[in-house]
Amino acid sequence: MSASLGLTAPLQAAIAEAEELIANAPFIRSEADRLEGYDYLAGRIRMAMQTAFDYDLEQPVFINPTHQFSRQGLDNPDAVYFNAYLREGVEYVVRGRRGTSADLSFQVMGGSYSADSAATSLMAFDDRELEIGPDGSFEFTYVAEPGAKTLIVREVFNDWDTELRGTLTIERVDTIGSARRPLSEATLRKKYEVAARSLTSSIQTWFAFPHFFQYKEPVNTLTVPASTPGGLSSQFSSIGHYELAEDEAMIVSVPRCDDCTYQAIQVGSDWYASTDYETHQTSLTKAQASCDSDGVLRFVISERPPGPDGAPIANWLETTGHRTGPIMLRWQQLTRELSAADGPTVEIVPVTEVAKHLPETVGLSPQEYAERIAARQRAVARRMIS
Repeated sequence: MSASLGLTAPLQAAIAEAEELIANAPFIRSEADRLEGYDYLAGRIRMAMQTAFDYDLEQPVFINPTHQFSRQGLDNPDAVYFNAYLREGVEYVVRGRRGTSADLSFQVMGGSYSADSAATSLMAFDDRELEIGPDGSFEFTYVAEPGAKTLIVREVFNDWDTELRGTLTIERVDTIGSARRPLSEATLRKKYEVAARSLTSSIQTWFAFPHFFQYKEPVNTLTVPASTPGGLSSQFSSIGHYELAEDEAMIVSVPRCDDCTYQAIQVGSDWYASTDYETHQTSLTKAQASCDSDGVLRFVISERPPGPDGAPIANWLETTGHRTGPIMLRWQQLTRELSAADGPTVEIVPVTEVAKHLPETVGLSPQEYAERIAARQRAVARRMIS
């Protein structure tokens, strides 16, 4: 039997270090929090392996590192994310067929997010700048500028039931048609080392990142809509974080915006990740939400169902056992800038009094709410690729 090459040693050490980071996270309050952390760790390991072993500067490919099994960076439940790695000065061709999603955006990043700073956005645009054929096909060429490291693509869905995914590919003009280099011990060793570094740095990054933005704001408040940090094309966002007792509810009221293709709200966990958006209602788009007669969307964030007689309601966002967590509202493909008048207002009330504050609220039966959850599960299964 041949001797071990010891290639996995850095990754083994990184997993042990990552486990310690997770186990000693300062926001763990319960065993449920700790178990969620270990589930989060599994996603970080998966992401680290994928980005290290699918990483190929000579034969680039779009990978999907963030999804329901690998949550990070307060990932948007309405988005499918793709990353491709770039080399400066190289020419790339991106081709695709536009689906019917609400938004398709492209962003070139210099470097990556870290525990100390955010990555630099070098370029950002959405599909409105593409020449799209009658069959939805498009193509563009990009020569990676100085500092360019990653091309990120986001396909965002406003109506989970009707909007369909498109297709997307990337290729290097100078390497397409050539064979991939054969494996070597040195290459594999480097890949395991990259995975090890990626694992621990990603956990440290997302521990620190919300404190750059969300947690600088007073608790139970939301900011005026502003262009999203990081250079996303045409996206405005409002951010904040909540702290609610089990018998409290947060009412978030925001005008429905018809000057954008996509508007949504989500709550997350202190791991700075989305919570279970498949089997719980932890996010809603304007297509999924009920709008009151005055044109305002009124969402209720709470642990317990906030409807009449403790029933669930259409615009309930479940906190799924989290007493604290981040909140984010997004608007995409805007045709105008937003002002404070377009933004949210917040009110904290006893959960038993929500119905008094929202006279148009109608409770849902357990069966009606179960049907909503079933629709979410089916939509995620259709849309996600992992």
